[in-house]
Amino acid sequence: MEYMIAVFRARTETINFANLLRSYGVNVTIINTPRQINVSCGISVKFNIAYRERAREVISRRRFDTFAGFYLIKSIGVRQIATKL
Repeated sequence: MEYMIAVFRARTETINFANLLRSYGVNVTIINTPRQINVSCGISVKFNIAYRERAREVISRRRFDTFAGFYLIKSIGVRQIATKL
């Protein structure tokens, strides 16, 4: 299973980004940031990899001062591998 997350250093920006993606019809979930990514506020926005370009557009159009990056998450059994994009 693969999905993407957007990581921010501030909870308010995480929630704002999630709401913006929802306004474009993207199904998102706010999740706890995986342990191996230790640069965030503790929560991230999870979305389907098919919407990565839409997510990049939203980031480029809006000013998110605390944006820390997009990560691809691959689940292999119970283990998760996070790769910064």
